[in-house]
Amino acid sequence: MNAERTEIKVRRVSSRKRSRESLKTHLTPARKRGGGGGGDSRSQQCPQHWSLSSIMADIQAAEFCSDSEDLFGDYDSILEDSSLLAKLDEAEQTERQRDVRPAAVDPPNFTSLRPQKDAVREDVLTASILDGLGDEAFEDLPPSQCQFQEQVQENVKRSRLDGDKTSTPVRDTDGTSEDKTKRPAKARRSVADQLKRTMVCNAAAPASVSRSIVLKEAVVTEEIGVAMQAMETVSAETTDLGPFFGLPSRVKDLMYKLRGIKTLYDWQQTCLNLDCVQRRKNLIYSLPTSGGKTLVAEILVLRELLCRKKDCLFILPYISLVQEKVRGLASFGLELDFMVEEYAGSKGKFPPVKSRNKTSLYVATIEKAHSLVNSLIETGRMDHLGLVVVDELHMLGDGSRGAVIEMTLAKVLYMSKTTQIIGMSATLGNIRDLQMFLKAENYTSDFRPVQLKEYVKLKDTIYEVDPKEEDGFRFSRLLNFKYSSSMQKLDPDHIIALVTEVIPTHSCLVFCPTKKNCENVAGMICRCLKEDFLQHRREEKVVLLRELKDSGNGSVCPVLRRTVPYGLAYHHSGLTTEERKLVEEAYSNGVLCLLTCTSTLAAGINLPARRVILRSPYVATDFLKRSQYKQMVGRAGRAGIDTEGESILILQDKDRNMVKSLVCAPMENCYSNLMHDDGKGLLSLLLSLIGLNITTSLDQIREFLCGTLLYVQQAQLCVEQSLWEVVQRCVGLLKDKDLVTVAADCHTLQVTKLGKATYKGSVDLTYSDLLYSDLSKGLDGLLLNSCLHLVYLVTPYDMISQCNPDWMLFFRQFTLLSAAEQKMSAAVGVPESFVARKAAGQTVKKSVNMEVVRRMYLALVLFTLLKETNLWIVADKFQLSRGFIQTLLSSSSAFCSCVLHFTEELEEFWPFKALLTELTRRLSYCVKAELIPLMEVAGVMEVSADHTCPTHFISFIIGGNPAGKHSIDQHQNTSWSCWFPSGLQNRYTEQHPLLLHMWREETLKREIKMDEEMMSHEQFTVTSEAALQRRLQNADSPGQRRPCGSVQDDRKPVQETSGSDRGLR
Repeated sequence: MNAERTEIKVRRVSSRKRSRESLKTHLTPARKRGGGGGGDSRSQQCPQHWSLSSIMADIQAAEFCSDSEDLFGDYDSILEDSSLLAKLDEAEQTERQRDVRPAAVDPPNFTSLRPQKDAVREDVLTASILDGLGDEAFEDLPPSQCQFQEQVQENVKRSRLDGDKTSTPVRDTDGTSEDKTKRPAKARRSVADQLKRTMVCNAAAPASVSRSIVLKEAVVTEEIGVAMQAMETVSAETTDLGPFFGLPSRVKDLMYKLRGIKTLYDWQQTCLNLDCVQRRKNLIYSLPTSGGKTLVAEILVLRELLCRKKDCLFILPYISLVQEKVRGLASFGLELDFMVEEYAGSKGKFPPVKSRNKTSLYVATIEKAHSLVNSLIETGRMDHLGLVVVDELHMLGDGSRGAVIEMTLAKVLYMSKTTQIIGMSATLGNIRDLQMFLKAENYTSDFRPVQLKEYVKLKDTIYEVDPKEEDGFRFSRLLNFKYSSSMQKLDPDHIIALVTEVIPTHSCLVFCPTKKNCENVAGMICRCLKEDFLQHRREEKVVLLRELKDSGNGSVCPVLRRTVPYGLAYHHSGLTTEERKLVEEAYSNGVLCLLTCTSTLAAGINLPARRVILRSPYVATDFLKRSQYKQMVGRAGRAGIDTEGESILILQDKDRNMVKSLVCAPMENCYSNLMHDDGKGLLSLLLSLIGLNITTSLDQIREFLCGTLLYVQQAQLCVEQSLWEVVQRCVGLLKDKDLVTVAADCHTLQVTKLGKATYKGSVDLTYSDLLYSDLSKGLDGLLLNSCLHLVYLVTPYDMISQCNPDWMLFFRQFTLLSAAEQKMSAAVGVPESFVARKAAGQTVKKSVNMEVVRRMYLALVLFTLLKETNLWIVADKFQLSRGFIQTLLSSSSAFCSCVLHFTEELEEFWPFKALLTELTRRLSYCVKAELIPLMEVAGVMEVSADHTCPTHFISFIIGGNPAGKHSIDQHQNTSWSCWFPSGLQNRYTEQHPLLLHMWREETLKREIKMDEEMMSHEQFTVTSEAALQRRLQNADSPGQRRPCGSVQDDRKPVQETSGSDRGLR
């Protein structure tokens, strides 16, 4: 390590120096023992051109010091005595005196040590000292000091090889020594100082780090520095900022290692080299689905995080997409040293926690991103946010969520002139309006990595979509499948014929109009497939069913149990999160070859297919939009796998004209939604602007609104009233709701406490008054011996409309409540008599607020779920889908977080702070209270109530409490495997051999039991030898969950047959 170029910061342990008197011995040099005149006279004989380094004994202690400071002021050696360095000093003095004495005896004959012209003399004094000490003195030195010795000896060897740079005195031919005074020798460090300096460098360097790792880090640091300088001085002519678009080459290596990406598409390179991108101007770019838009955004995010050292915000429309993005970028964060933080549901802190040395990437849903930006504005940290990326920018036109996106971007544009905004979408119509709103450049391309061919099917004929044709379609082919009369009744749309042309060797997606239709179509296809489909990747399907059963705590959806053996599954919101994750993983790995799904899959996770089939041009009862159609058919064609993709839309005669306009029409325009639902979005925007002190007067509000999409499109949207009149009306409504007041000067607008609580809690203005009223009533008679009352208060208002109570079930569950809980229900407006009359089918004369009744029913579902913690049991009790209950749980968790922030701003609600904090955690994890600390350990998944681990075990594995170790022996029959999902297996079983042994034993038991169940299934005939081999493999590798698709299948895929019986029984 080059000590001259290294800057080292060392924190002192103690700022008080020890007395040096106790350390002085007879070996201490005279210049240290005495000082000036009382020392040895020999120290005065050194020539003036020998400038010895002094010890900084009188310098005050500093908290930080550089490498030029004496860190060994109190000690002359690491051993806390002066033995080693004192010997070096004494030997150095002796050697110098030996060189000086001859000069005093015969001055005319010798000159001083004279360097070569225009060069600095190489001194071998150090070498002679070390030679005098001998090799034995360094036998026990640490490696850092041995390295110092080797460097010195290497320098000596070089100096002796060069005859012109010797230190041998030469005779002065002129008989004078004037050169000595004219050209004094350069001051040289003493041996002790050089050794101290080397020890400091070695101490600052990380021990046990290989030289190759150090060199790699140095290269990355240097490349980042070069990239930062290039970004500051970039010009229009510069097209490349560094090895990998302004990023260190290590990022390129990680792209290949983690993503398998070697090179970028041409359009991606062009987009990254755009002048507006290099100058950090705002950009909107649009391409067809699967074109690689996200990769460009990720590269820009990495450049902002690593080169400019600024935080970034990545906005995605759905929680599932946020979680997927967090998982995908977490590895980059670990490798490149930045934070990846999830803001979805109840996750995320406001304002975000400051990180001293690391930048952060916030991956957030639309609503959480708005709250995050508000918190950054309130704390004055907007300048830390360098980049905002918005995926699916066309959602600006999507109702209330579009209004939230517009509010977020408008605030960023107004409050920070240095924050760059990147918007991307596959479907954008009026791009010019969006450019004006975001003050952005536009890049558009029709690139697709795989060619897409669009078809429609009418009866038994397939037509290719061709806008050039008169009716928009061109004949392609006839279906050559011959259906029997029974099959024709079962499958009148010939879906089985279409899917068996591609499966199982290729993948297929079938989009259905409803969730129930997804399950029906999957079951119908399985009934007509040949038995050969059961043999395709059979063992991996066994693994998938086992994992589905584990995720359901022993329960498997009957539809999936029937369809998975054939390689089919359905995918919609009725599945739990864990089920969706397993199905998506199995489909991506090829274990499943067909998914029947709803339109939400197209807008969610990217699951491409060779063929996409649209069962109907409807979503529920609504006809497809152009943007929805494009998203669905865009899933056809897998880059790197397929040479082409194809989509087939099944239509009826009555829909022919509408479908023609659907497939050939341009994209729909995107309009501002601030005026949506009677201006609800505009009201929320004005309230937050006043509350955050962004605007405090009507004139400032007008100035802010000039930077919104609503202002750009006011000619189309503000027809009956001008925008200014709308603003004045909204401000009046805020005053009427007691959310905003006018100051004494009659000009300044101020937010009330209720208004501040409303915008800080992100509470819908429609429900703010109702929430305040419910919380106030709750304080009067809050039930504390049960969480039912609190659960009722945090049940989301917007889910009430989705609830239709089953009165008999309602009454049955109501009777199981305690007397206090039934009294609480009556207090909120749902008495037992009402529920009993509705269950008996009798007429209820007394009017009851049905919204309160429905909310109480949902609260009862949540209350039961928190007690049972088994989603399958609760779904069966209330006859609700698993997906609906999980959606209710996640929505309640998010709303509970909002209510918590709402109550924090109102002093009268102070008791709710502690209560709702704990309830938010329980709703987030849906486990027993004693398991919450375990769930907060990174990598731990949900734990079933049937497998709840005791408190003493938690204290043992988390806190290291040995008291719990004895109790573990008493629970040998407990299902220990549930305590070690994913990350916990590897983390704790290695540290505790007892737990590792119990994990192996339990895993083997469960594998044997589940294999017996699977082999008993009529659709599988796995041999006992194969089952035993699989169990032994699992027992040898405890804690390693085998992912779907990891088992190698040597069997050849099922060969397609020609004719009418292709793929059919």
